Amino acid sequence: MSAAIETGRRVLRQAAGALEQQAAALDADFARAVDLLAAARGRIICTGIGKSGHVARKIAATFASTGAPASFVHANEASHGDLGMISRDDVILALSKSGENRELADVLAYSRRFEIPLIALTAARDSALGRTADVVLELATAAEATGEVNAPTTSTTLQIALGDALAVALLERRGFTAGDFRTFHPGGKLGAQLRTVADLMHAGEDVPLIAPDAPMSEALLVMTEKRFGCVGVLGADGRLAGVLTDGDLRRHMAGLMDRTAGQVMTPGPNKVVGPRQLASEALALMTDPPPAVNVLFVLDDGRPVGILHVHDLLRAGVM
Repeated sequence: MSAAIETGRRVLRQAAGALEQQAAALDADFARAVDLLAAARGRIICTGIGKSGHVARKIAATFASTGAPASFVHANEASHGDLGMISRDDVILALSKSGENRELADVLAYSRRFEIPLIALTAARDSALGRTADVVLELATAAEATGEVNAPTTSTTLQIALGDALAVALLERRGFTAGDFRTFHPGGKLGAQLRTVADLMHAGEDVPLIAPDAPMSEALLVMTEKRFGCVGVLGADGRLAGVLTDGDLRRHMAGLMDRTAGQVMTPGPNKVVGPRQLASEALALMTDPPPAVNVLFVLDDGRPVGILHVHDLLRAGVM
């Protein structure tokens, strides 16, 4: 085995051990930090310097993408006018392994002057940052993976993980849903998967529907005109009573034109979807469990309001 692989495994195992240590050390301070974040009427201001600053920027982005308004303020820039970006309604999350970065001094003083809640994420509770903060989230005691070089590695991993833990705890506290998440992620594959069925379905006159007593000549005409390879059969109450597919036509080929749509249809389709379900859920329903289908009728209280084809999901980038 190469030395590089050995080194990689050592670093990852060291990080995993530190994360286990950090998880075991979580206490009431973590809950207090989440309380402060949840109570904020303004934004979560994440700040730091150096590698901690890079991590703070990432944590701010995670908060924002999960529905908690957040911004990154560079500690150096804060001293040159960006303190004006921080209001009394905000909460500050300050990152520093040592807690003694002189660049943070103005942010700390500003938070005390205007009574802005301050959460410290540091390895040194008895540091300038730790002593100033309202809540201290202390990093687990773990050596950096670089040994004597002491470059931030394990410590930044712990910072990122704690930031994620705060974001998820806050997300769950606020009841943030996948639908809410979609609002902040409209682009790319993730955005496509988080679109709803109503966003992609065909509705109105595009939906192939027919009465159960309609002759098969009419049913074939609707199937051909709408081009979904099927037609929904409506019951007297306006609910979907069954679906007529190409397979049904083949099974009833003998005497087909002497029958009605209700006589040939497959009653009560097992696979239907609601308009508010996610497109990714519709895809899963189409493919699993078997048999796979290419089309789903979209029902609201049992009544057809749309139809969704697998090609609609392909075009939207869900697959």
